[in-house]
Amino acid sequence: MSERKATLQISGQEAVEFPIMVGTHGNDVIDIRSLGGKTGLFTYDSGFLSTASCQSKVTYIDGDKGELLYRGYPIEQLAEQCNFLEVAYLLKNGELPNKAEKEAFEENIKNHTMVHDQITRFFNGFRRDAHPMAVMVGVVGALSAFYHHGEDYSKPEVRRIAFNRIIAKMPTIVAMTYKYSIGQPFMYPRNDLDYTANFMQMMFGTPCEAYKPNPVLVRALDIIFTLHADHEQNASTSTVRLAGSSGANPFATIAAGIACLWGPAHGGANEACLNMLEEIGDVSKVPEYIARAKDKNDSFKLMGFGHRVYKNFDPRAKLMRKVCYDVLTELGLENDRLFKLAMELEKIALEDPYFVEKKLYPNVDFYSGIVQKALGIPTDMFTCIFALARTVGWMTQWEEMITDPEYKIGRPRQLYIGAARRDVAPLEKR
Repeated sequence: MSERKATLQISGQEAVEFPIMVGTHGNDVIDIRSLGGKTGLFTYDSGFLSTASCQSKVTYIDGDKGELLYRGYPIEQLAEQCNFLEVAYLLKNGELPNKAEKEAFEENIKNHTMVHDQITRFFNGFRRDAHPMAVMVGVVGALSAFYHHGEDYSKPEVRRIAFNRIIAKMPTIVAMTYKYSIGQPFMYPRNDLDYTANFMQMMFGTPCEAYKPNPVLVRALDIIFTLHADHEQNASTSTVRLAGSSGANPFATIAAGIACLWGPAHGGANEACLNMLEEIGDVSKVPEYIARAKDKNDSFKLMGFGHRVYKNFDPRAKLMRKVCYDVLTELGLENDRLFKLAMELEKIALEDPYFVEKKLYPNVDFYSGIVQKALGIPTDMFTCIFALARTVGWMTQWEEMITDPEYKIGRPRQLYIGAARRDVAPLEKR
């Protein structure tokens, strides 16, 4: 809290003051929690464009600079120097692990990767052609039926175990969701593999032969996980916080986050981007679709460009672009049709005055869809991969919220614009 005050002058009323709160980075905020009591008024901020819903120490984004920090560390350094579980440890605990802590954490996660055998039976209740995210919402939510007896989440050790459980089991559940959709048997976790390699063997391995992970591809997917681990107070994270604020079981709370992430404007953006590339189809059609994107009367939208938060280049996109090249080179797909199409779109968008002036740079979704497709991940599984990674951030944000001394159940206000009070007329007079 700073010494500065914000003064609000309302016509016909005395001026009222509100304290200004100062953060480590970014905009200071006006503490308006007493606004209703002092003035009888609320603020209106549809989409929360200018409202800080919480205090957080986890993630910071500077959209103008194109900067993303996890616990103060630049995403570029973390992606290049750490693996995903080190980043998970950082987000959960606030500091990067030393060698002993890293080994102990990774071993602990390995010991939680199995799911209860009864959970495997849940899958038979879904149609084979169900969207994987629909399955994810149900199965992850069902974990709350297995881990609920006497769980006191005010205790740090209980929260630690819950964190380890869900981080460990998400790859297993995602892989099972995929295997179920294609009619292949579930692959059990292997403790001789690291987190991401283990996930890939559960996704792509079969009982017929031993799966040998490609280290280049494993590293690429591990970076994708890191880039998606957290992203401040986005829609799904805010959903997790709001659902969790009621005291709901954390597994049910994560299921709520998955449901929100499913939306095409959020976690489904990379799927929508790849679908757009398939619609364009060929490099020769790029000028036509660029023209359509500029036409205000045309419903076509260029997916994978621009970002609500980043007004500069998305720092994750720079990393993903390199990963994209590495993966396609490793697989001999440099001349892949969709990749060539994407590169032509990227070239035009970075040079065309229309896109440059509006700062519509390629974002992380533009490249991640191409990488995941090259890895053999089906389009409708993209958002499941996102959910797997983001669960780390969701659980971290959930814990931060329920341990906040100012924690209260979420209760947004509204501006009511419906009918005024009226009386019910007898039936014969309506």
